[in-house]
Amino acid sequence: MKAFLILEDGTVFEGTHIGADKEIISEIVFNTSMAGYLEVLTDPSYAGQAVCMTYPLIGNYGICRDDCESERPWPDGFIVRELSRIPSNFRCDCTIQEYLEENGVPGIAGIDTRALTKILREKGTMNGMITTNEAYDLNEVLPKLKAYTTGKVVEKVTCKEKYVVNPTTDLAQNGPLSGAARFDKEAYEKGVREPKPALVTELSGQGLKVALLDLGAKRNIARSLAERGCEVTVYPAGTPAQEIIDDNPDGIMLSNGPGDPKECTGVIAEIKKLYDTEIPIFAICLGHQLMALATGADTHKMKYGHRGGNHPVRDLMTGRVYISSQNHGYVVDTDKLDPSVAVPAFINVNDGTNEGLSYTGKNIFTVQFHPEACPGPQDSGYLFDRFIHMMRGEN
Repeated sequence: MKAFLILEDGTVFEGTHIGADKEIISEIVFNTSMAGYLEVLTDPSYAGQAVCMTYPLIGNYGICRDDCESERPWPDGFIVRELSRIPSNFRCDCTIQEYLEENGVPGIAGIDTRALTKILREKGTMNGMITTNEAYDLNEVLPKLKAYTTGKVVEKVTCKEKYVVNPTTDLAQNGPLSGAARFDKEAYEKGVREPKPALVTELSGQGLKVALLDLGAKRNIARSLAERGCEVTVYPAGTPAQEIIDDNPDGIMLSNGPGDPKECTGVIAEIKKLYDTEIPIFAICLGHQLMALATGADTHKMKYGHRGGNHPVRDLMTGRVYISSQNHGYVVDTDKLDPSVAVPAFINVNDGTNEGLSYTGKNIFTVQFHPEACPGPQDSGYLFDRFIHMMRGEN
């Protein structure tokens, strides 16, 4: 079946329909990752957006449900050059086509995704429609595209109630050290799934309790703390700050999430109350932006954002450069930053934008990128260890 991607500037791409059979209007963004499409699909930060994958072949290793970052895919639509219909991977549970259909995500394949990406880079992120209606009328469609906004999507992706992620009590529970995994075909055919390989060699967080505010959290954030020995309690985004404070955590984690940070007015007010305590805080992505807004800084929308797994960031404390995974369309304005409140801690090597803040006189640091997302593959995992040292009062 034919499908069409219509952009709000009037550009139309014709391709082949994939996924669920429905029409959507969404914000069109692109991701430059060569692999990790399942993690992209299940990242709640993509709620309210349709994702174009710039790598030309997507789906060749299928869908492994153990690797999902949440319980379902969140993008409104999926845009690819070529969708692999026959995956090759012993861990594959289903094809990407089956997964999209199962979860009601429509998409389009067979279009020039590089051309689409160039348009978005030159003109900036814009809204679009994916439709199979060959009789579409641009005069009717374009006003609808221009009117679309992602709105308040954090409420859509956050957990419904508080829950606990238990800590690792024995390193063997984390799975084999990276590079030591061995495939046992007989066990696998019986349904036995070996845990993902890990690089954690010490339960440095044993005995610590972390409160994770779920703004659209990826599973690996809680997992990265739990496999170091921390007990993680996950709270819905609308949880009052006082409830978290009363639970007496050793540290607070603010997660990633979707949408315009300035839409989260209620959450920002509660984060300011968390800032006013002496509890150590580590924030990622949207959490980083909300902490900045809560303390008087500002954010703005980027032309086309950072979405991919190969963004270099420099740690200004050490001078080292790390390869990071990123997914954001907004950024903190450092020119409106009060140094008595916070100072830049990381910058993007490509464009000089802010990638993290260190808060003056506080046990608080925040990053714009995703240290839990295994870029590099473990370049910035040390930030979880830094957070643990902070909770123990060791730095």
